Amino acid sequence: MKLNEIEITDFNAPELDIYARCNEAQLLHYFEPNPGIFIAESPKVISRALDAGYEPVSLLMEPEHVEGEAREVVSRCGGIPVYTAEARILTELTGFQLTRGVLCAMRRRRLPDAASLCAGARRVAVLENVMNPTNVGAIFRSAAALGMDAVLLTPGCSDPLYRRASRVSMGNVFLVPWTYLPEEAPWPERLRRLGFQTVAMALREDSLLLNDPRLMAAEKLAVVLGTEGDGLSDGTIAACDYTVRIPMTHGVDSLNVAAASAVAFYQLGLMSGGAPT
Repeated sequence: MKLNEIEITDFNAPELDIYARCNEAQLLHYFEPNPGIFIAESPKVISRALDAGYEPVSLLMEPEHVEGEAREVVSRCGGIPVYTAEARILTELTGFQLTRGVLCAMRRRRLPDAASLCAGARRVAVLENVMNPTNVGAIFRSAAALGMDAVLLTPGCSDPLYRRASRVSMGNVFLVPWTYLPEEAPWPERLRRLGFQTVAMALREDSLLLNDPRLMAAEKLAVVLGTEGDGLSDGTIAACDYTVRIPMTHGVDSLNVAAASAVAFYQLGLMSGGAPT
């Protein structure tokens, strides 16, 4: 296979538009009405996206990575354009130094509906309006490691395929099935019709402990986590079957949502008989 390497000498070159001058929203709608583009960062993240069947559009890297750190990725991407540019050009790209020198533009896929995604799942995570992509990425990493079969997001959540989210997840956004819940409410009732008992993670004094026998024995469980700061809405808490609170010491009132997810997934996923899929 002949390498389609194209040298870029000017930061303003049109080939760099999707990497340097398109924001996340523009990339999302790049091929509208078809699914758009996302940017994967680092060989590990790109490899996991390829493993999951995502189609690469082009690669961007420093020249030495073509036969170095990105060699395997390049070989797996067929004859797509491999744009190379010196560090003095690429450092103008926001966050490029965090990527280990390799970016890949990839086509998005149409998302499944929640019912088909949850078919056969025992433990799912539900994110309500979690807006920070770093938190979304960290939650996906915990979900992959600690027994969650799928992740469902409300429309107000940050996109798991945003550059920062997928990078923080270490590519685990491509290992855990996910989709968005429909806009119309109430989604807790939708999950109940799919056979799930819903568990709201909230700071309520009358909450259950994480190891409550009713939770540990539940056949299908949805662990519901809320937005940074405000947490879950009162309506969501009221609509869920159970409310659970993580006990705290030393006067600490709560954990960051990503840290709380790891605790909850460990107890309600792995310890209740769940296993990573």
